[in-house]
Parts: sequence; C-alpha cells; structure tokens
Amino acid sequence: MEEFNKDLLKQLYIPPPNSHKGQNGKLLIIGGSQLFHAASLWSLKVASRIVDMVYYSSVPENNQIVQKAKEEFRDGIVVCRDQIEDYIKEADCVLIGPGMVREDDYFIMTEVSAVSSLEDVTKLADSEGEETYFLTGYLLNKYPHKKWVIDGGALQMTDPRWLLQLKTTPILTPHKKEFERLLSNMTRYENINSNKSFIDHKKPLNTEVEPMSKKFNSTVLLKGRIDIVCSPEKCMKVKGGNAGMTKGGTGDVLAGLVAALYCKNDGFLSAACGSYINKKAGDRLFEKVGYYFNSSDLTDEIPKVMKEVLL
Repeated sequence: MEEFNKDLLKQLYIPPPNSHKGQNGKLLIIGGSQLFHAASLWSLKVASRIVDMVYYSSVPENNQIVQKAKEEFRDGIVVCRDQIEDYIKEADCVLIGPGMVREDDYFIMTEVSAVSSLEDVTKLADSEGEETYFLTGYLLNKYPHKKWVIDGGALQMTDPRWLLQLKTTPILTPHKKEFERLLSNMTRYENINSNKSFIDHKKPLNTEVEPMSKKFNSTVLLKGRIDIVCSPEKCMKVKGGNAGMTKGGTGDVLAGLVAALYCKNDGFLSAACGSYINKKAGDRLFEKVGYYFNSSDLTDEIPKVMKEVLL
C-alpha cells in the first residue's frame, strides 16, 4: 500500500481571491447528545476555520450545549432539529454522528422505512441510541445525492444497506472499535443476504478496509497509529501523530476537518489530506508541549499547519 504523498495537498481547493460568502463551502453538522456534550463542538470549531458557513444541530433536550453554541459559536448558525432538512438542502456536505449515542443492540425492531418525517424519529425512538438509528437512516435514505461524512454514533448504528442506496461516495471515519462494530454489522448483512461473509476475521483489521470500501462504495478512514484510507479505487496509509492524540475529541476534530474539506474536494482527497494535516498538527504540538495538549489545542494548530502546507 502506498504512503501519503504530500503532492496531494496541491490538489486541495483554495478559496479564489474574488470569491464571495458561501462559495467556499457550507457544512451542516448533526451531532451531540445528552451524554456527550463537547464532541460535536470540536468538529464545528475546526470546520469553521475552513469553510464559509457551518450549520450546527444538536438534540433539542440538550439546552446547555445549544446555549453554549450560541454564546461561543459566532461563525455559523445553530439549527433546531426540526429545521435540519432545510439546511441539508443548503449545505455542500453533511457530517453526522460526532457525540451521538449508539444502541448496544444493533437490530432495531422497527424498520427505518417506517420513518416518513423527523417527527416520526422522535415518536418511534425509545432511547437516544434508537433516535440515532432512525435519524441517520431517515436522512441517508431521503438525501442520497448529498455528500455525507458518517462518524461516531451514527456510524455505529448504520445499516450497510443505507450505504448502497447512496448516489455519492460517503466518508466513514471509524477508530478500531467502531470499525469492528461496523464489520460485525456488515457481516450480518452479508449473512442475511447470501449466507456468506466477505470478511475474513483471521486477517488484520487494516486489510479489511479495502474490501469494505469496495463492497459499500465508501471512502473509509480507519484511524490509528497509522491511518488507512481506502476508496473503491485506491488505498493509502498515512503515518504520523503521537500518543497525545489518544485523548477524547481528537477523532471529532478529524471528522470536522475531513467534512470541511469534502465540501469542495473529492472524498478520497479529503480523507487522506485531512488525516495528514491532523497528524501533522498533533506532531507540531508535541514539539511544543510533548503529550500535554488537548483537542482544543489541536483545532487551533490545524489552521497554522494548513497555511504552511497549502499556501
């Protein structure tokens, strides 16, 4: 598998000098929960440094995070859950999942086909995990032509059949445990349909990224000490990073970075370059403070790295 080539960075979209507001990317972030408050805020913080507009929607019950967003997030718009469909139509890309809750039992008795509106999501869900399932399935099925980045809880609750119905190539951003759960979900799907799994569990996890990306027409970014990025056409490994990046929230930063890039770039390019930029920012912080940095520090360092490597 080839390693990341820094020449790829030259292919990333750069805002033209004569561009106007809205022409350099509009991103909708759907995330957060009563359990995980900060995750989606890290995503939107880094994304707001890159695209022109970030729309942000969290759970309606989570008044604290919405209020915090209104007070601190001045570079975008806080969107009520019942208004997100208007902003999906407006956005170039949608990031769904950071900070959203999963359900331990993947199989929900009610099919997503029973959901015909956002109101149905709330009515049918008995828990936040089920709400993640119904909301993710409803939106992916209704907006198959939209660019999607699927992360966190939404990714863990994704039915593989939803991916096959998309008309674009979604970006999936799992860490090891999320990837294992995703493999399990996809194995169940294969067993249901053909009694034969395309997954060989004797192989190392990183060798499963390519077959998954091809089977489900997705770009997969498997996060780890060495990130593996595969689209249906090609694969690449991205080295770098350090143990300071094991802290909570760094994956949410990466998801926001990748989604922001995907607004104006190809999916594979966005995932590979996002991985490289994120790791390089972590390494720069290590040079300054060792392992002793957090996700907020990472969001502040990424724009500096982007200026250096892109301009």
